[in-house]
Amino acid sequence: MIHARRRHLAVARLVIVMGAMLAMHGAGADDLWRALRDGKPDLYLRYRFENVDDGQRPVVADAYANTLRSALGYSTGLYHGLGLYAQLEDVRALGDEDFNDGGGNGVTSRALVVDPQGTEVQQANLRYRGIAKTQIWLGRQEIEHRQAPLHRYVGNVSWRQNWQSFDALRVVNDSVPALHVDYAYVWNVNRIFGEDNKLADRADYALDGHLISLTWRGLPCSTLEPYAYLLDFGDNRLPGTRALSTATFGARLQGAYDLVTWAAKLLYTAEFAHQQDHDSDNPVAISVNYRLAELGLSKLFDYPWLESVTLKMSYEVLGGDGAVTVGAGKVGRAFQTPLGTNHAFQGWADRFLTTPADGVVDLHAMLAFKIAGAHLAFIHHDFDADHGDYDYGTEWDVQLSRPIREHYTVGVKVARYEAAGNATNLARNGAASAGKQAYDLTRLWLWAEMKF
Repeated sequence: MIHARRRHLAVARLVIVMGAMLAMHGAGADDLWRALRDGKPDLYLRYRFENVDDGQRPVVADAYANTLRSALGYSTGLYHGLGLYAQLEDVRALGDEDFNDGGGNGVTSRALVVDPQGTEVQQANLRYRGIAKTQIWLGRQEIEHRQAPLHRYVGNVSWRQNWQSFDALRVVNDSVPALHVDYAYVWNVNRIFGEDNKLADRADYALDGHLISLTWRGLPCSTLEPYAYLLDFGDNRLPGTRALSTATFGARLQGAYDLVTWAAKLLYTAEFAHQQDHDSDNPVAISVNYRLAELGLSKLFDYPWLESVTLKMSYEVLGGDGAVTVGAGKVGRAFQTPLGTNHAFQGWADRFLTTPADGVVDLHAMLAFKIAGAHLAFIHHDFDADHGDYDYGTEWDVQLSRPIREHYTVGVKVARYEAAGNATNLARNGAASAGKQAYDLTRLWLWAEMKF
């Protein structure tokens, strides 16, 4: 925790120093004042109730979490291409903490809801726009790859109340026609467990990381995305973290084709990635693959009361080849995405936030549409193990959300995971193992949010 706080102070000092340099640049005091005065504030408030019925053994009591996320930020205008952004974030439990917050609140008898209380600097960064078709950020920032919330490899985990951010240098360039280049060097990850986390070394990940994503839009009806994520967690003391030191190389092809006869769009996605150990301190020799194939139809109907109907089938595999013994415990060799918004994948019940040692084969179908101004989605998952070819279970997810005017949204969401009772699942993912896939789980959320 001491080292983490020193890193945060270093980031704050860096931004302050760079801001002072900005102020001293040139003699245009009026221009500087105008950049500061004509900036843009932003405010985000989200109240959420979350109920969790977790069937794992030994039995834990239901969780009831009433929490409020408040985030207030300010982005200055540009002065000689330079600007500053700062954002404060606060998470409060309203009433009793009848949930295990994952941050050491001591309520271990109840199910897990990782929304710990605390106040922290969520973002504090310097941005530079003085180079044509180039954007640069330095300092604490949120980094997202791909459209929200489908941040498979890098995201801000915006479903939780305490969002993830990165201490990083990021450069985005669009100089080459149809090519978008996104590179970031990350030295620290501010995780969703919060700066006031009482569990040692859990609040942050020290990281020597290179995040590389290219997007090529020069193909007809398709987008090609090659990527590479080189993550070295060797400076962390948290058990198991060094096993996340991996190099991931992959490519994604995604597109939509107009079906004139049906007045609809054909959606398709194909993706493959390989992940291997990257750091010499990694105790595990990792060599696993990721595969994704999706096919769907969108805009099937277009009526005043029923719009944007989308039907999609997906087959996704996060490879795993079992577990190896390291010291007194076992470490799984499976495809992991430790920086992603993992709640958006493998079911909203969050049974697979960490890929189990045997990997995951996820066959799922989604039906989503807009009806009377509200967004409704139904998703069904069928989960199997990649290694051992046995059933984990199935899950139903349902979400209904309704925007109200421009700045408000209300919603309700339910996830019901039903575990398979086969002997292999119970033995490998029960109470005696790191996994919890052998037990049923139900989650319910109600929320209201405001954005300005």
